[in-house]
Amino acid sequence: MTPRIRMPGFRPLTIVAAVALPFALTSCVDSAQSTADSKDVSAEKIPGTVSPGTTLTVGAPDLKVALELSGQIDKLPFKVKWANISGGPQCSEAFRADALDICSAAEIPSINAHWTGLDTKLVAAKFRKDPIENPIYELGTAPGADITTLADLRGKKIAYSPGQAQGALVLRILAKAGLTQEDVELVEIASTGDVYPTALGNRQVDAAPIGDVNIKRYLTKYGKDGGTTIKHGLRDDPAHLWALTESVSDAQKSAAIRELITFWARAQIWIDQHPKEWVAGYYVKDQGLSREDGEYLVARAGHPDIPADWTAAIRRQQQTIDLLAKEQNREPFTADLLFDRRYEPVAAEAIAGEGTPS
Repeated sequence: MTPRIRMPGFRPLTIVAAVALPFALTSCVDSAQSTADSKDVSAEKIPGTVSPGTTLTVGAPDLKVALELSGQIDKLPFKVKWANISGGPQCSEAFRADALDICSAAEIPSINAHWTGLDTKLVAAKFRKDPIENPIYELGTAPGADITTLADLRGKKIAYSPGQAQGALVLRILAKAGLTQEDVELVEIASTGDVYPTALGNRQVDAAPIGDVNIKRYLTKYGKDGGTTIKHGLRDDPAHLWALTESVSDAQKSAAIRELITFWARAQIWIDQHPKEWVAGYYVKDQGLSREDGEYLVARAGHPDIPADWTAAIRRQQQTIDLLAKEQNREPFTADLLFDRRYEPVAAEAIAGEGTPS
């Protein structure tokens, strides 16, 4: 297992062993590893067309379903091997094993990859039109924790996953509340499945960021005992297509990735404009959720924002890098290294006239 992060000047992290092992195997930051070389591909030309024999391995299960439901999957002008994985830890492992070209992930995995020697690029960006009103996460509070505001986190035990988006959100929440890591006890737990709601319900921690349907389920199960959630009031909405730099450096794969981004962007609009079909085909049939849970998730997501200009996205990414570098004792770096801006206009151009680019 790679070593845990040690943060000079702060109390050591507490680890909940029963739930931390999968995270420790895939997501811990290893300070002994060198940073990625971050190859500059900006001058490499992407071919105008893609060979139909080109194959991409894609980790974006929801995109696969969206393309099937919208009737677009057979129109892809190249071959796709769909990998049933997404998110930072799984995609990082697959990238390192040369078993994946591109996947969907939030903002933190690409930062963590750079710090652990994995050279990757962000090739598409999506946000939410009203991110404060439509957050991905809320801060769950345990029954009896006596937390009604962010300031009440002082002295509390908070679930923390340093290699995931939830970990960065915890650090942002502390900063917003005027607190430091010395003021709380961070409990290192992987944020997978219902681990965080269970830890809250069992009072292993006092607070934890929980997202999506886990919010609804947590309140249903533990609300009667005093479990609740509070809004953090911060942006937590970055979503990306994330590719191996080796893949975007390959001429034909780079062209295939451009085409995939086009289909991905159109799929986001189709999902937004066909909520009933998406609930039935993805949340119910593919994910096994109830129709009510699916409708709840659609309502929480709001509407997509696919920017034509990544300047603001890169600026926010830089703020995240600087925060994590400070709090995790890492070397800061320039956020531009993570973005392949050759693809910057692709998604917005694919949906031009459909009312969602910004």
